[in-house]
Amino acid sequence: MTEPIRTSDTDPLLDEALDWVVRLKAGAPTRADVDALQDWRAQSPAHEAAFKKAVGVLRTASIAAQELASEQGATAAVATLPRKPHLLTRRLVLGGAIAAAAGYVMINPPLDMWPSLEEFSADYRTGKGEHRKVMVAPDVSIELNTQTSLALRPVPNETRIELISGEASVAARQSSSTPLVMLARDGRISALQADFNARCLDGVVSVTCLAGIVSVEQDGRTVQLRKAEQVSYSRAGLQASRPVDAAQVTAWQTGLLIFRDRPLASAVDEVNRYRSGKIIITSTELKRRLVNGTFQLDKLDSFVAQVEQLFGARITSLPGGVVLMS
Repeated sequence: MTEPIRTSDTDPLLDEALDWVVRLKAGAPTRADVDALQDWRAQSPAHEAAFKKAVGVLRTASIAAQELASEQGATAAVATLPRKPHLLTRRLVLGGAIAAAAGYVMINPPLDMWPSLEEFSADYRTGKGEHRKVMVAPDVSIELNTQTSLALRPVPNETRIELISGEASVAARQSSSTPLVMLARDGRISALQADFNARCLDGVVSVTCLAGIVSVEQDGRTVQLRKAEQVSYSRAGLQASRPVDAAQVTAWQTGLLIFRDRPLASAVDEVNRYRSGKIIITSTELKRRLVNGTFQLDKLDSFVAQVEQLFGARITSLPGGVVLMS
């Protein structure tokens, strides 16, 4: 059984951070709420550290609540929660009473309107349409694609990082004594002298070897990848590796999206990762149409125009960059 959570009454920053976390979890956060939190975190390294600690406290409380639910039954556990979201207080969070009441909104934000708590706690994060290069070690460089969150997980004798969500291209030139290990969901990606692209979206992790040899492990199974080979895993398990067009996988690094016989629904999901607003297809038949083409990331409005022209789709533009295709 998880031990009860204890915090120090002499840590006012942690108290403030916990208040922020609970405030966001207990209601329906607006963009202004999220921006205000970001401003609070940016005040000092101590504010940022307190926020990350608060997220850890919340995660531990959630685990405790899950254990309680498994022992007493989910119905009984949920019944103990306040009926009104505004009654969810920091005292209840610290007491381990969190389960599912208002938390789903922050854990799984609707329409990707704001980052989840896990993404907020990342050491490196990119917004929609943003790319960023970082050096996580003297011999490990990583390029983060749009809406990507990466966390450092220091352990002895290896460079360990976690891809919380999104996509990253990694160049590792590690010595044999300090391998690079990337965690992604319930799997591990290991490399010494190798380049690879890793993508963690919608519960699926895909790893493409760009140079050298990359090992991918999940649930006791391991696949070794060589150049232009890709493997994916999810809750369904680790799949067999397959050859891929590595240039197509990494086209985002040169500012391009390349689609080859891609269902329109899947292509729109990809475009939505980069484009402000949201494209929504309302026609089942239109979703199945296949897309072939190369699109510039900084000119994705042309994607909508080409769908309209090629497939005769009806386009309805709404405020906030929302586009309906039918």
